[in-house]
Amino acid sequence: MSPSDDLLQQARVAHLATADPTGRPHVVPVCFAYVDRTIYTPLDLKPKRTSDPRRLRRVRNVLANGRAALVVDHYDEDWSRLSYVFVEGAAALVADAEEERRAVEALKAKYEQYRTVPIVGILRVRAERIVSWP
Repeated sequence: MSPSDDLLQQARVAHLATADPTGRPHVVPVCFAYVDRTIYTPLDLKPKRTSDPRRLRRVRNVLANGRAALVVDHYDEDWSRLSYVFVEGAAALVADAEEERRAVEALKAKYEQYRTVPIVGILRVRAERIVSWP
């Protein structure tokens, strides 16, 4: 496994970037699972401004333009240990039941909270480009 794969497997939080049809950016912290060069982030029932997770700005943006980017980073006061991974790719809501089941299982394996917090949908980013540092 590469160092970038390690960071994507181990990181607990990533920042997901989307843009609306006018190009206005939107960035939010997300939980995620990384499986076979694909990022899965849940639509769940944690408290949010909208009661319908499918109305979230990130979802509306992905439905409008089908693109997203995500960054995971590691900060350390010893700057020789800094690292990040940037993932860019095609984004969509997962429609296939089997793919959604696998994504939910990966999220439950990574985050104990998802054993009790309902997941009502999955947003997928298929990595077309991965950039890492160092």
